[in-house]
Amino acid sequence: MNEINRQQLSPQQNRKQRSAMRIRPMGPILPPSNIQGNALIVVIAIMAFLACLTLGAVSMIRATASSWQSQISREITIQIKPEDGLDMAAALSKARNLALTFVGTREGTILDDAATARLLEPWLGSGLDLNELPVPRLIVVTIDENNPPDFQAMRDLLKTEVPQAFLDDHRTWVDRLVSMARTTVMIGISVLGLVFIAMVLTVVFATRGALAGNRHIVEVLHFVGAESKFVAHEFQKHFLKISFKGSAAGGLLASAVFLLAGFWQSRSIATPQSDQATALFGTFSVGWTGYLGIFGTMIFIALLTTLTARMTVIRTIDDIDQMRSDASRTDGIPPG
Repeated sequence: MNEINRQQLSPQQNRKQRSAMRIRPMGPILPPSNIQGNALIVVIAIMAFLACLTLGAVSMIRATASSWQSQISREITIQIKPEDGLDMAAALSKARNLALTFVGTREGTILDDAATARLLEPWLGSGLDLNELPVPRLIVVTIDENNPPDFQAMRDLLKTEVPQAFLDDHRTWVDRLVSMARTTVMIGISVLGLVFIAMVLTVVFATRGALAGNRHIVEVLHFVGAESKFVAHEFQKHFLKISFKGSAAGGLLASAVFLLAGFWQSRSIATPQSDQATALFGTFSVGWTGYLGIFGTMIFIALLTTLTARMTVIRTIDDIDQMRSDASRTDGIPPG
């Protein structure tokens, strides 16, 4: 009868009937949006913000420490202490000329009374009379970073010719800066590691919660022949969308923080607050490499979240199969 009815239908009606008989695509196992998913987006956004902020701060501090190290390495300082009967002007000129005889030195500058007073102004105030105070005088000698002079030989010569002179090559400060930069990097890596661990644990709990809420659907699908990879793929797509939304929000927020900080610094140049912040942290600009690192962190967080969800689903389904197998052996029913 059905065959007769189909023969009586026109070709266009047959196509419509076959189209209506097609199976509709299966809907998603998990709802596209729910309270748990929105909460997870917020958590991932917070984690991504902290990770990107830490990465940008480490990059900024490393650049500042490198700038400090370069500036310090380009100069050495000769300090001459005042003594009774010492002709300070002659001693300064002699020490400078002796330093410039060494290969690797470029030029020497004697800090005059005004420059010395400006250096002491933050501690002793303005209007100083250096003739009434036993203030050491300084000579700044610029050197070739790639071909530095023999500091020990220069130190010995100055000690012989100008006993009041003391050479400071800033090696101690450079070593401290290098150590500080390394410590900062290690702290930043540790913070990033803790953020990623916390995020992985959060995703694991969220995935297990989603599995528990949809366990009957997962078991039915698995019972009728759906492989664990298929179910994991469905969860993977769901958490991939969530992780991209969260990581993008956190990364963009961190980028906005650096942009606003740089804008504030550019608008408050020559103010005490800006000068102190610049002296400690340098410019609040992470550069294109920093923003590229933030983008890479966003992608990494999204992929890590997706991979964590997939592994959690596969592990949970394997546990379900193991429990079913154990229950079958206990009841004397062959598993399968």
